Amino acid sequence: MSRKNASFAAGLAAGIDPPEDTASAPRRPGLGTNVLTGRENRLAELAAGTVVSRTHELVDPARCRMWIGHNREYALLTEERCADLIESMKAQGRQEMPAIVRRVRGEADYEFEVICGARRHWSISWLRSHNYPDFRFLVDIRELSDEEAFRLADIENRAREDLTDLERARDYLRALDAYYEGRQKVMAERIKVTESWLSRYLDLARLPNELMAAFPNPQDLRIKHVTAIKPLLKPDDRRKRVFAEAAVLGSRSGEEGAPTAVPDIIRALVLAADPPKKSGTPKRSGTAETLSSQSGKPLLRIDGKDRKGLRVTLLTQAGGTRAEAEDALKALLDKHWQ
Repeated sequence: MSRKNASFAAGLAAGIDPPEDTASAPRRPGLGTNVLTGRENRLAELAAGTVVSRTHELVDPARCRMWIGHNREYALLTEERCADLIESMKAQGRQEMPAIVRRVRGEADYEFEVICGARRHWSISWLRSHNYPDFRFLVDIRELSDEEAFRLADIENRAREDLTDLERARDYLRALDAYYEGRQKVMAERIKVTESWLSRYLDLARLPNELMAAFPNPQDLRIKHVTAIKPLLKPDDRRKRVFAEAAVLGSRSGEEGAPTAVPDIIRALVLAADPPKKSGTPKRSGTAETLSSQSGKPLLRIDGKDRKGLRVTLLTQAGGTRAEAEDALKALLDKHWQ
């Protein structure tokens, strides 16, 4: 044995059988011991639930799509709505908070669908197409059922001011039937809210399209507005007058002097539902009357009648055809012309 190998062997032997005078001395833990101990502690923490292991990846945003149940209307996202996030990403040089995604199976075009993080996805995509091609989309990959994905997205976005009440309301209405069989009480228990709180959002989501036509920016509606709007839909005669007025307001959208603020529009609808009675004039033949087509589309509104004649509004944007409006007007002339 060479002197070099002999020295090596002696070192091994010394490690196995330490000298008697040092055998009782405490030994300093080696690197292997520290690694194993750290691993055992980590496994114990994971088993106890005190630490959760997550898988984060940086991916191409083009390989991600929005989950069909996502509670944000992706088409409404713009550079203006995402400006704060875009500037933050530029300053940090990266995306700080990962989006929550799950894997897509059996699709060539996509690897993931986004459960939470539409603004982050939009902002990264925008940056990549505006001189920041090195930005990638940071994702937290989860295994989730649809109902779990809905609750997770709701928890993350409930306190966000950039998610409108209408977006959240429509998401709740979709989830009510999709995951809870229409049982409002069960849904409220699952997402940890009161039934009355949930009911207001559902009422907002259920406002009919005929009424929503009055609002040029429906996303401005809040749940606080529902208490003023919902009573206007009953009984049927008030409902018809409100729909007719909503059609008129919708047709005037963009015109100078047309109401645009939600409170102003609601006041116009309230006035249409219950027109004030004028004193000192001949009694009118009832309140405003709306003539509709056979399919229920408003055509004409009789705003009032006095000694001089009738005041009529043509509802040109309410969905009826010109031929139907002409027939209704002819019938009105035959009835009242003397």
